[in-house]
Amino acid sequence: MDTMIGVIGGSGLYEIDGLEGADWVTIETPWGDPSDQIMTGVLDGVKMAFLPRHGRGHVHSPTTVPYRANIHALKSLGVTDIVSVSACGSFREDMAPGDFVILDQFIDRTVAREKSFFGTGCVAHVSLAHPICERLAGACLTAAQEAGVTVHKGGTYLCMEGPQFSTLAESKLYREVWGCDVIGMTNMPEAKLAREAEIDYASVAMITDYDSWHPHHGEVDISEIIATLGANSENARNLIAKLPKLLGATRDTCPHGCDTALDFAIMTVPEKRDPDLVAKLSTIAGRVL
Repeated sequence: MDTMIGVIGGSGLYEIDGLEGADWVTIETPWGDPSDQIMTGVLDGVKMAFLPRHGRGHVHSPTTVPYRANIHALKSLGVTDIVSVSACGSFREDMAPGDFVILDQFIDRTVAREKSFFGTGCVAHVSLAHPICERLAGACLTAAQEAGVTVHKGGTYLCMEGPQFSTLAESKLYREVWGCDVIGMTNMPEAKLAREAEIDYASVAMITDYDSWHPHHGEVDISEIIATLGANSENARNLIAKLPKLLGATRDTCPHGCDTALDFAIMTVPEKRDPDLVAKLSTIAGRVL
């Protein structure tokens, strides 16, 4: 199978450098329009697709990002591996602004987003015990190290609804009681939908601040975040540039089962399935429907 790396860029990352044959393409999906057009091209012999999560010009809030349309669009292009890049706050003294974290777990606290492609008329339950593809995360870790980034292996990301930042009480809860490492607003339901779409998914969290728990940093300062985003974005581009050679132009079946997640997930018997929903699912779940 040909590798195609899909990069979902968060705050501060709006393009990939050095793409051969770069072209912005428009994708229509049954779930609505994606956040923006998708830039496609080739980097070091590997097909790439880049989607700005908030749209160019940052037009979508974390809540209004069309997550289902974004994942569907990447799947329809043939993306096999999604690398999510997003800004976050840190709950750990040793995870400082400017550092990157290669995530391995999530806690989803969002409440106002569509979180599944499936539903009434075609019910499915995928496993999300390990929401990050270990193989892809390992490549991201190596790429970050080769790019000279201070990077941490593993971390739990608390996804809040936003768009406001945390209260001090919330920040202390997530840090001290729940044991989270970083906090952001966009990786859920993105990771869940990628698993439903059988696309390997890894997330690179770029730390911009200490949230509001830190006694010497106080409340989140948006001007400091913006300043840190600039350096983080350059490091993110350097990391992405390393991925094609690490992943290669072809790939085997995911050893962790990410690309076969639907094998036993669909519960609705064929004669009870909603044909309209099944039609919408043709790109996402056509392999098993």
